Amino acid sequence: MKYSNATNYALHTMVHLMLQPGDSSVGVQELAEMQNLSPTYLSKILTKLAKAGLIESTPGAKGGYRISRRKYEISFLDVIHATEGDTSLFDCSIHHEGCLIENVMRQAEENMKTELKSKLLIDIAKEAKSKQIEQNNVK
Repeated sequence: MKYSNATNYALHTMVHLMLQPGDSSVGVQELAEMQNLSPTYLSKILTKLAKAGLIESTPGAKGGYRISRRKYEISFLDVIHATEGDTSLFDCSIHHEGCLIENVMRQAEENMKTELKSKLLIDIAKEAKSKQIEQNNVK
């Protein structure tokens, strides 16, 4: 099982936006440069995040993107669903009732969803900020 690159970029973008002070917005150009991406490609990812209600865009010269929900409510699973959708990872190719293989795969998927839902991006953002402060103090 592998998540798309879009999910990787979306997660990094969300953590970066969470680190912004107050209601600050970050432009697509800055977000794209941070991850060495084209602004066009990142814009497609940002559109998905906005449609999911995770971020919002502010037009204008000082505009950009910012978190639109409470930071303490956004989980890894929220971002994954925004970029990957909410379809099952496993689809049994032999359609018969009570497939034992399908039952195991669905249970494993549910366990993974539960784990990803319990992991909040704000916790990663706080850890990243702590490491950044540590590195600055070492210099």
